[in-house]
Amino acid sequence: MLADGLRTDKHLFRLLQIVDPRLMELRAWSRLAEELQQERVRLSNLVHQQLWRYYPQMLELADELTVPWFLKLWLMAPTPAKATQVRRSSVERMLKQYRIRRIDVEGVFRILQQPAIKVADGVVEAASIHMRSLIARLQVVNRELNDAERKLDELCSAIGEAAAASQECTENHDVAILRSLPGIGRINLATLLAEASGPISRRDYQALRTLSGVAPVTKRSGKSHVVVMRYAAHVRLRNTVYHWARVATQHDQKSRSRYAALRRRGHSHGRAIRGLADRLLAMACILLQRQTPFDPHFCHQANPALSE
Repeated sequence: MLADGLRTDKHLFRLLQIVDPRLMELRAWSRLAEELQQERVRLSNLVHQQLWRYYPQMLELADELTVPWFLKLWLMAPTPAKATQVRRSSVERMLKQYRIRRIDVEGVFRILQQPAIKVADGVVEAASIHMRSLIARLQVVNRELNDAERKLDELCSAIGEAAAASQECTENHDVAILRSLPGIGRINLATLLAEASGPISRRDYQALRTLSGVAPVTKRSGKSHVVVMRYAAHVRLRNTVYHWARVATQHDQKSRSRYAALRRRGHSHGRAIRGLADRLLAMACILLQRQTPFDPHFCHQANPALSE
């Protein structure tokens, strides 16, 4: 049966490709960065819970509770009682060290010296013990996450340079083309290269939209015709393509107008994002085939009347 399938449906078979060792390493670092990001979110929720128990005024200082300056400030003033003993020069030096301009020294002390809430005896000590452990773990996660993000940049650049060096002509390599697309950042680029290197190298648009869950599923039975979302997809690619399209609506006018048009037609936010992601995948494959980076002003250059 396999031999007969190869004879009759040869176009459905393809040669196996040996994966670049750098892609294997990139996949490992990309998945590690995702795990560290999830761990940081989990620890941030625990920090919020502990501060809410005895130190709610400190939550007003920052929206992101895992930033290094916030963790260091808590170590300087772990309780409302010790916040009154902190020197202003120390806080000012710390804000300058981390280049914090959103809030000044007076604002920090005005928040920290708010009246403390009344809690039962031992609550402050117990919460402080838990907070010190959480902050120690957060410092490790932040350091590991910074190393992982730096490694992702290095590997993406190394893969792009190796691809450019192997080409005899002066064509653009795939990494540079993908990086030029709107909405593509460090994490999205690394995930696309690591998890979809095969379809990207083949410029296989249908495989990309299927793996990422963008292609819908059509169900027909008699007179019924239902089009639903595809759930059988690569989870990491699905999340990556979602965030790619979401960020593109914030930074690209064409993507923003496309999303708005889909919403006006009555589509939900998720359906509109999937439609926009489908367009971005098709555009990426076309640019990769033509070896041309993304140009946001291409339409205006091709038709000057549009810019008038």
